[in-house]
Amino acid sequence: MQQTTERVFDSYEEFWPYYVAMHSRAATRWVHLTGTLTGLAVSAYGLARGRGRYALALPLIGYGAAWPAHFLIEKNNPATFGHPAWSLRGDVQMIRTMLAGRDAELAETARKWLAENR
Repeated sequence: MQQTTERVFDSYEEFWPYYVAMHSRAATRWVHLTGTLTGLAVSAYGLARGRGRYALALPLIGYGAAWPAHFLIEKNNPATFGHPAWSLRGDVQMIRTMLAGRDAELAETARKWLAENR
């Protein structure tokens, strides 16, 4: 498994390319998107039905899908472990970028960061 040393970032803008690089493979990004959107749908359904406990579906399904993708596809540790708040923001930004049809932009950001930091 690829080990990444704990990195220190001064801002989210500095963290963002690193976050994307930790999702360098399209399969990892798509697993994240699928898990997050499925968790969101189940949560929304439950809340619309008055079942508040369904709100737990978002983190359980979202992280339940995403974390194994890091270990099995990327061979790295989730950025959430070292940077939980920025990772959540990064996940939202990554998914928005993908839904806008700009996944190739993410792949290029990851490629550049990895080339400069390996």
